Amino acid sequence: MAGSDRRVVITGYGAMTPLGGDVASTFDAAREGRSGIDVIRRFDPDRLPCRIAGEVDDAWIASQENGAGRRLDKFSTRGVRMMRVAVSQAARTARLGEVSERKRIGVALGSHGDHPDVEELLRIFPYWKPANGDPLQGGWDITGLKSRGAYDLMTFFRRKSDVATSVVALDFDCQGPMVSICSACAAGAQAIGESVRLIRDAKADVMVAGGCEAPITYVGFLGFVLLTALVERYETPQSASRPFDRRRNGFVMSEGAGAMILESYEHARARGADILGEVLGYGDSSDAFRITDMHPRGLGAVFAMKKAIEDARLAPDQVEYINAHGTSTPKNDSTETRAIKEVFGAHAEKLPVSSNKSMIGHTIGAAGAVEAILAVEGMRRSEILPTINYQNSDPKCDLDYVPNETRVLAHRVTLSNSFGFGGQNACLCLGGPEIA
Repeated sequence: MAGSDRRVVITGYGAMTPLGGDVASTFDAAREGRSGIDVIRRFDPDRLPCRIAGEVDDAWIASQENGAGRRLDKFSTRGVRMMRVAVSQAARTARLGEVSERKRIGVALGSHGDHPDVEELLRIFPYWKPANGDPLQGGWDITGLKSRGAYDLMTFFRRKSDVATSVVALDFDCQGPMVSICSACAAGAQAIGESVRLIRDAKADVMVAGGCEAPITYVGFLGFVLLTALVERYETPQSASRPFDRRRNGFVMSEGAGAMILESYEHARARGADILGEVLGYGDSSDAFRITDMHPRGLGAVFAMKKAIEDARLAPDQVEYINAHGTSTPKNDSTETRAIKEVFGAHAEKLPVSSNKSMIGHTIGAAGAVEAILAVEGMRRSEILPTINYQNSDPKCDLDYVPNETRVLAHRVTLSNSFGFGGQNACLCLGGPEIA
């Protein structure tokens, strides 16, 4: 089949999260209701109102990095290092190296580059020369910067939003379409969705899709502190992320990476690849409302969910579980609940809805990919991961949020929601291996 009739299946996936260095360990920890949130280790957060985050263990990254691509290390930010590991895991499962026509393999990743460390900024500040005693007037001593190596050219490269896509394409010899997406919290899901479109349109046979983010630096973290978007009231780090709970008061920032190998159904079958699941449909939209808030009626979210279900050629009542965006912020969770009711009507009362962010935190550009992967793994295991820390019901959030304990439930169709700063929305309708 060609064009929009082409089915797109999942033949591999990999992930690095605060809960584990791969998909299996992450899912195993999540099904036990464990939290990956703790006090920040990468910098001293002592004077900040939020001092917690979800950090990936350095040892997990180092233990899985291989020597084959060491020439790319100087280009690889922390986020890209995690991305390369996640792609390596996915590629191994999908046997990506066996695909001979490399020009038919593309890459689409959601990522925003890395913020510079304070130490990097301090190295260049001495080369700013104020004029007439005014620190805001003057110029840079470029000669000094260049001759003393105070500014590392790789700092410039690592900040680029296309660095993850470029490095992964080079590392895994993917010579097809390359798409870099920086749509905030929707980026990872959009990368998967746009990959589906490329395969359906026969622009590629295989796509490496996903997202990565490593925002736990002082500079990156401080911006969200100033936005007052992060949680500031919590008893323990592990209980801070509490989506849909009445006492929720902000999200927990985290880091991670998630990668999927997507293929046309015909291509996967022809080479004998195992099929783990299927991307049945994709919907995206823009709220066109406000940079930092969803539309109060969730209109963009409603449109994206409806588009994903329609694209899958399903009826709303055929969706059996929703992997929610569920950030643990007051506005997002109530607005997402309202949007779900608008899309699903009476069926919403029967739908399990849960948020992985209660355990993993918000991995920003990686979130849509990581959560979609966990949703597919849940279908494979016939389990729905819980929303932990749910203790206080909120009249504005009155759906079945799978509170605190994993639910054993065979299900074959899942909707995974990702709604980002700037009003960017992406929803994926996913099918389990039985569908494929």
